[in-house]
Amino acid sequence: MTVNSILVANRGEIARRVFATCRREGIDTVAVFSDADADSPHVREADAAVRLPGNSSAETYLRGELVIAAAIRAGADAIHPGYGFLSENADFARQVQDAGLTWIGPPAEAIELMGSKVESKKMMADAGVPVLTQLDPAAIGEDDLPVLVKASAGGGGRGMRIVRELAALHAEIEAAQREALSAFGDSTVFCERYIETGRHIEVQVMADRQGNVWTVGERECSLQRRHQKVVEEAPSPLVERVPGMRTRLFDAARLATEAIRYEGAGTVEFLADESGNFFFLEMNTRLQVEHPVTECTTGLDLVALQIHVAGGGSLPTDQPDASGHSIEVRLYAEDPSQDWQPQSGPVHRFDIPGAHFAVLEKAGIRVDSGIESGNVVGVHYDPMLAKVISYAPTREQASKLLAKALQNAQIHGLKTNRDLLVNVLRHPAFVAGDTDTAFFDTHGLGTLARPVGGTHAVQLSALAAALADAAVNRSTARVEKGLPSGWRNLPSQPQRKSYRIDASLGEVESGDITVEYTLGRYGLTTGLDGITLVSTSPTRVVLDENGIRRFFDVARYGDDIFVDSSLGPVRLVRTPRFTDPSEEVAAGSLLAPMPGNVVRVGAVAGDTVTAGQPILWLEAMKMEHTVTAPAAGILTELNVEVGQQVEVGALLAVVTEVEVTEAAVTEAVVNEEESI
Repeated sequence: MTVNSILVANRGEIARRVFATCRREGIDTVAVFSDADADSPHVREADAAVRLPGNSSAETYLRGELVIAAAIRAGADAIHPGYGFLSENADFARQVQDAGLTWIGPPAEAIELMGSKVESKKMMADAGVPVLTQLDPAAIGEDDLPVLVKASAGGGGRGMRIVRELAALHAEIEAAQREALSAFGDSTVFCERYIETGRHIEVQVMADRQGNVWTVGERECSLQRRHQKVVEEAPSPLVERVPGMRTRLFDAARLATEAIRYEGAGTVEFLADESGNFFFLEMNTRLQVEHPVTECTTGLDLVALQIHVAGGGSLPTDQPDASGHSIEVRLYAEDPSQDWQPQSGPVHRFDIPGAHFAVLEKAGIRVDSGIESGNVVGVHYDPMLAKVISYAPTREQASKLLAKALQNAQIHGLKTNRDLLVNVLRHPAFVAGDTDTAFFDTHGLGTLARPVGGTHAVQLSALAAALADAAVNRSTARVEKGLPSGWRNLPSQPQRKSYRIDASLGEVESGDITVEYTLGRYGLTTGLDGITLVSTSPTRVVLDENGIRRFFDVARYGDDIFVDSSLGPVRLVRTPRFTDPSEEVAAGSLLAPMPGNVVRVGAVAGDTVTAGQPILWLEAMKMEHTVTAPAAGILTELNVEVGQQVEVGALLAVVTEVEVTEAAVTEAVVNEEESI
């Protein structure tokens, strides 16, 4: 069966990834898009695009009947589901085939068998594959803690909660159910014992209708936040050093694949310990986010193979060997230092040099991105901006290449996890291959999330920003443009510029930095030793530091200033000389950390609250975020209600600090339990 036109039932990066293969194969492409995605790159890159009215996933990408109607209207003869959304929905797969379209995915029966993590674990246990025992929530006791509450349908960390206190179990199950229903349309969850430290190992499989099954290498995806992968690599450092583990893994993965008569690309996931023992977690009946590392180490185009197999093609008897090492990181719009808080807003500039959506054949960088410069990241979908992938003959070279590429990237606009990724790739434990699921807890999230450049980079970057600002002022001056900034006939005070920085660094304790300098007949005078000015312009400053030239690219967007140099990226915010009293925020004010929808309220105005008590819950980017009281006191204002959409910075509530009596604390605890 020949496939001539493919609709991708997805958005962003994965839609662009499938389109890239289609272009190489000479296949026409069709995109679908929500109103929020109307200007997204995946829409412009398609040969045709069909609007799905609405913004939320439930209104658009999860409406299977709309997607199928779009494919028929646009003349597509096949649908590729990507990952997430409807990719593991057996009913959708059947509907696609019933409409006379080719489904580029596994049989609906296989999706159904593996779609329920509860049932799939029972099947694997019957087949002799080790599994973690499912726990009955009603029977869970203190000895069972900690436990993991997990959505039966879907993945990606949504609908998952770690429970360490028995009293919180009921509330966490309900929260997981709400998240699972929102993300996957299925609120079913289950509980199992949570293993604090383990290695997440998965095997890429590919199978055809003729019964051929490939186990195309393993991947390690142990570094995770909120049960969502952040760093993935192939091959696994653990499997590399445990004799015989790869053979056992591949045998178990092949057994699972053959047991359900699987077709297409899939991934069998395991949780392993340091000795090489492993337990079946789940089978993802779709292409994985991290598939590029397998492509780079095998030379395969997995999307092309999916299309080939879906059209009835067979796999060669001999599967390709893997070579070299590939590492992928997920670049998210989020602030790791603030409990991974997702970010939204404009992306002014996004430039990571590399081959886009390409299978790397030699050492280099690949970029799979869903955004471009000038795009806006909204609140309706996952905050992943791009996947950045390195490939090299050795793991050491691959990690160095990737860290350098990320550090040198120009990413201007909202905050990302870029600094965290660079610090992880250079951390001694990562370099040694010691990458279990507790990596962030073990090595300290606060330390790993610190800016790459450090104090010295901030000081020089702030000086460069001040000099570039002065160059802007001189370039727009109406008279005597050639005079140095701040020139006086007689010696005067130095020029002074103040900026706010993202984090406290060394002696920059307050989060603010003030630059003082003088430009005179003898050049630049500043408080930094050994610094001379080579050249300056509104966008580029060259400084000489004790005989070493350093180059600083300066970009400004309103009060935000981004300085890129070999020392590391620095973001500064220009501070006003005078503060407007009307813009000051009262103590105890709870501001919306992100745009979102209020899904629950845990207190009412006039209630006594304790420090850390949940006041309300926001849903943004398919995750729930709790807003808590900053201190004990009285909830004097509550300005929102359930169902209300709020913008970032909106005043949600105010807690006025008062001396709280023991009786009031007891009352607050009772109120909190009742809200749960």
